[in-house]
Amino acid sequence: MQRIIMPYEVIIGLEVHVQLKTKAKAFCPAPYVYGEEPNTLCDPVVLALPGTLPVINKKAIDLMIKMGLMFGCDIAAECKWDRKNYWYPDSPKNYQISQYDQPLCKGGAVEIELPGASRSVMGEHKKMELTRIHLEEDPAKLNHNGNFSYIDDNRTGASLAEIVTEPVFRSGDEAAAFLNALRMALSQQGISDCDMEKGQMRCDANVSVRKLGETTLNTRTESKNLNSASAVKACIEWESKRQIALYEAGRGAEIVQETRRWDAEQGYGYTMRSKEDSQDYRYFPDPDLMPVRVDQAWKDEIRATIGELPFDRQRRYMEALGLPYTAASALIGDPELCAYFEQAARLCGKPQEVANYVVNDLLRELAAAGEEGQGPLPLAQCRLTPTRLAQLVKLTAEGVITKQVAHEVFVESFKTGGDPLAIVDQKGLRAQNDTGELEKLARAALAADPAAVAKVKGGNDKAINALKGPIMKATRGKADPKAIDELLRRLIAEI
Repeated sequence: MQRIIMPYEVIIGLEVHVQLKTKAKAFCPAPYVYGEEPNTLCDPVVLALPGTLPVINKKAIDLMIKMGLMFGCDIAAECKWDRKNYWYPDSPKNYQISQYDQPLCKGGAVEIELPGASRSVMGEHKKMELTRIHLEEDPAKLNHNGNFSYIDDNRTGASLAEIVTEPVFRSGDEAAAFLNALRMALSQQGISDCDMEKGQMRCDANVSVRKLGETTLNTRTESKNLNSASAVKACIEWESKRQIALYEAGRGAEIVQETRRWDAEQGYGYTMRSKEDSQDYRYFPDPDLMPVRVDQAWKDEIRATIGELPFDRQRRYMEALGLPYTAASALIGDPELCAYFEQAARLCGKPQEVANYVVNDLLRELAAAGEEGQGPLPLAQCRLTPTRLAQLVKLTAEGVITKQVAHEVFVESFKTGGDPLAIVDQKGLRAQNDTGELEKLARAALAADPAAVAKVKGGNDKAINALKGPIMKATRGKADPKAIDELLRRLIAEI
């Protein structure tokens, strides 16, 4: 008798560490900049020399409050600082200044967008609930080389936000979407650069599985320091399959609370060490730091600095401006590109046409103009200004040029920054609206291709394109395709 395998549900909670965009570290004036020579960004506080005292970085608190307000968290009226005690080479003090029972931000949620059925279809939007966001200091970076590990204390003490979610994720896709949404929102609001390759954003994934219908949570594992959305997705999928296989084999007891590592190149996870509980860290209030009180005036001041969030902008573009999902989703990832688009759309009053040029022609030309290995040409260096693009859209809308010619003018204006109308007149690209000449060309096309005429009369609508081609070629694309289509159909009906 074949065994029936009960389907399982994956339960996932994330802990995301984000380096805040502060010039100084969280509790001392030492600077932090990525990529500097190892151990050159240290001071006595960083190195935990005797007699040194920490001092809170107000900018870090400001950014934490901003993040909390963005995600609808409750901002604590008063929060305190705790010592999280552990011995590890990445901690010069043998403890980390963090927050335990009184975090700065509680609750809240982050909106995510799941992949759609295709690139042109918007996926489901969800609100993923947060447990808390608290401020702490980053540990050192360990560089491993063979049998040796080298400690770089440049990162030690950097301002670090820890974003802890509820166990609300049910798939690797949801977890990856959360990281992408978080990175887009935080980077656009100037809270963090969120460059995962530089360690500015790191994710720990807590994974357990249970049979569908069960309500209790089984033993979870924690996979540490995942440094890309794709790695998070792959790790979760691999770890959940591992746990399900153990349960199905009757070896569920082998799933223990532990910290694991993920080998992205080989595509598998492995045990790193046993996982501590909160009591193992022996938390106690830091005696050298005073609590922080946040009043309404402080929150109001920070709230005024929060710009439009990406998915709010996406909804506005689609609902108020009529943009298709493909265009809206391509724009919202880049605030500078959004500002360019909105200025051009405001000047010509045709947002859909402007969006089409921006996400297709402009992005293509910026990519082609970029230096090899340096990425696309920065938008700030683009010679085609929003004003010029708006002028080009107006020329097409007013029938001065055809859409086909407009793309040629776009490329020229992008290269030179020239006035679109001047380019049109210099190159003789104005639309050919001489109905007599167009009818002459149309009759010649019909006479030259009787087979295509017969197909159109027989109901093959696409065959008319064979008749349009010679006319467009003869007019160098300056004739209106719609006008040609109407003219040909009228003449064919008379035959």
